[in-house]
Amino acid sequence: MRSARYFIILILGLGPLSSCKDVTKGVETPPEFQVIQVIKRDIPIYRAFVGQVYGFQDIPIRARVEGFVEGVHFDEGLAVKKGQLLYTIDPQPYEAQVASMQGGVAEAQTYLVNAENELARYKPLAEINAVSKSDLDAAQASRDAAVASLDAAKANLRMSQINLSYTRILSPIDGLIGKTEARTGEFVGREPNPVILNVVSQIDQIRVQFFLTESEYLTVIRRSIAEHGRNRKIDNIELMLADGTAYDQKGSVEFLGRNIDTSTGSILVQAVFPNPDHLLRPGMFAKVNVQYEFLTGALLVPQRCVIELQGQYSVFVVESDNMVKSRQVNVSDKIGDLWLVTEGLKPEDKIVVDGLQQVTSGMKVLPIMTEFKSQTPDIK
Repeated sequence: MRSARYFIILILGLGPLSSCKDVTKGVETPPEFQVIQVIKRDIPIYRAFVGQVYGFQDIPIRARVEGFVEGVHFDEGLAVKKGQLLYTIDPQPYEAQVASMQGGVAEAQTYLVNAENELARYKPLAEINAVSKSDLDAAQASRDAAVASLDAAKANLRMSQINLSYTRILSPIDGLIGKTEARTGEFVGREPNPVILNVVSQIDQIRVQFFLTESEYLTVIRRSIAEHGRNRKIDNIELMLADGTAYDQKGSVEFLGRNIDTSTGSILVQAVFPNPDHLLRPGMFAKVNVQYEFLTGALLVPQRCVIELQGQYSVFVVESDNMVKSRQVNVSDKIGDLWLVTEGLKPEDKIVVDGLQQVTSGMKVLPIMTEFKSQTPDIK
């Protein structure tokens, strides 16, 4: 009987201890998670367009007369100076033509002298009616024809001299010359033989050509007019190179096409960039970043905060009671390491920035406010 009494007392004594342990379990501290406040900034929005690089001037070097190449007088791919000799074409046929034309001029001059002498004899005779008026008119006509013949002969001589000069092909500008399309001994100047022998490009500045759709053009031009007035200045254009690096020089639009191409619905735009180190070469492709619009009070969140699932985007928002809720958001542009949020968040919202794999909707957390340091240049 005594043993049973002790057993009951022992059981009753252990009961409160077990209850205390359960209470301790119920007041566990919520897990800590770093959170940030939604970033609100005034930011420029850029659009990227694929552009192609051209020299500021790209001058084709043409064979303006036909013949055999006698010499190539430059190093391919290197700089040339304005007036530098590039090619020589066999001049002998053209020298012979010049000599022939010089003979024609001399012959025409002789005819003119004879005609003038004949006219000089007829004039006094006509005054005393020793010759008829028709004879005088014929002498005058012969003299006029001789003058015309001399003018034609001189023109032919000038043309032959010009053709002879074309056998020496000079660089029209300072620039960079490319690979030759003709070597010594090749016939040039008439299809199917080479007519364009090379290209010289001025690359201290370069042109980048790209296209805007009609709606993009309207957006860009309206922003430009709002900022700069009707001069429609479009500057601070950025260039992203093929290796993903940003070109260190800014450009400006120098040319807008006259019309929208009805077959493509786009307009040609040409921007000019300084190229002091000759890094950019004609033929390269690059992405042209043009300021498309300027947003006031834009809402931004770090890309690492955003969860994407089947084209839907969401973030974990910590509400005032420290409860986590998954909230769907609409995003538009990636701006560096940030997303531009167009719907679903307010400036005062706090979102989980790290440990997203351990967070679930409906979970109570202990938020630790932190500051996100963006690497995006436009975001301070």
